[in-house]
Amino acid sequence: MEPITRTVVKFSHELSQRDLSSEVMEQSKRLLLDYLGVAISGSQTDSSRAVYRMLARTPSPGLCSVLGTALQTSAEYAALANGTSAHSVELDDTHQAGSIHLGVVMFSTAIALSELQPDIDSNRFVAAVVAGYEIAARLGTALQPKYHYELGFHPTATCGVFGAAVTAAKLMQLDEEQMLSAMGIAGSMAAGSLEFLADGAWTKRLHPGLAAQNGILAAKLAAAGFRGPATILEGRDGFLSAYSRKSRPEIVTQDLGKTFEILKTAIKPHACCRYMQAPIDGLIELARTQDIRPEQIARVEVAVLEAGWPLICEPRERKYSPSNTVDAQFSMPFGAAIALTFRAAGLDQFTEANFNSPGIQSLMGRVVMTRDIRIEKNFPAEWASNVQVHLTNGKQFEKYVRFPKGDPENPLTWEELSAKFESLALRVLPRDRCEQITNMVGEIQPSSDLRKIWKLAALATPAASGSN
Repeated sequence: MEPITRTVVKFSHELSQRDLSSEVMEQSKRLLLDYLGVAISGSQTDSSRAVYRMLARTPSPGLCSVLGTALQTSAEYAALANGTSAHSVELDDTHQAGSIHLGVVMFSTAIALSELQPDIDSNRFVAAVVAGYEIAARLGTALQPKYHYELGFHPTATCGVFGAAVTAAKLMQLDEEQMLSAMGIAGSMAAGSLEFLADGAWTKRLHPGLAAQNGILAAKLAAAGFRGPATILEGRDGFLSAYSRKSRPEIVTQDLGKTFEILKTAIKPHACCRYMQAPIDGLIELARTQDIRPEQIARVEVAVLEAGWPLICEPRERKYSPSNTVDAQFSMPFGAAIALTFRAAGLDQFTEANFNSPGIQSLMGRVVMTRDIRIEKNFPAEWASNVQVHLTNGKQFEKYVRFPKGDPENPLTWEELSAKFESLALRVLPRDRCEQITNMVGEIQPSSDLRKIWKLAALATPAASGSN
């Protein structure tokens, strides 16, 4: 087997802004704005507040910002806190083929480290983030998400830590051998269990924060001379063998440097699992175009991808009776019910009031999940769905969604992305500051001082930080 680890480390170490097209640079801005919105909004969740209480009880002096709050801490803890908050509202970006949330890990890592080194310009920042996206996405794809999930792993955590180690190593300017060790060390930090699905626990939200924190720690250990295995990816007991029964190692290095996975990363419009996005798109469109009302509905049929079935369809009793927000964000019946009822599926719909609503519960009982070979043929490149709504008067309507809104093939415009950012950030920050952040991200230049953006995104009253 080719030396996969050394190949990707060499590529990552050498990657610079000169290798990146204007399209890649522009996509980086879009994904950064999206990340900031979800991180700022996510700072208000109960799970994030628990992290902040931990920080208050475990003093770790530092100047790194915890977005959406007045807190400052060490780089590792800032990465942990920001990664956790940005994932807690289920609106962060997703790489389709790898079934992985990339920005929540890489931006959490890069923002924290950029506050420690004033010489990190936007070119270095973007190159480090793009490298992290590339490695984590390729690993997620090579594992084949369905088989990685079957072993109980969450790729954002397991693959994300390798991307975070690369991002951190580049920003810390480690040499190639040190970066190789950072990757090797990260391999012993690759963890993230799907058991949160059993009872709606918060641990999934923690996964990208842990990946970002550990990526920084791996790079720091490597910089100090700690050695990691040079074959952590391809070795007999390496990542690709241990974390999937049907991995495809060749994907990790195939066309490396010729294409960039950051361009294949989708932005979520709906506040729930990515596997629910296409069905929700289809149901919202039918509800709007056909003016369908919940009381008219006899049955709803939703075709769900095989890889997503264990996440949003099982166990059946829990999916039809969500008891908390995490349950609801991973319940296809609930997602279908709110899509048809409200013609929207944002944070304002994924609420306790709704999953306890008799009307929503009644409509959930009319939702049937199905398997459909048609939507499987191009997965994981395409996350399609087919939905049918049958009315009590005998009429029925059907919608096939090939590319959900937010996919690279069906992207949000800058105006739509700005509106999403504002809808999230306004929950914490005043309007003028939200507008400043949007403008500054959109106008990033090589000479831009990115730390000004982080400070704008972090300023909030102590009460909003949830640290008391």
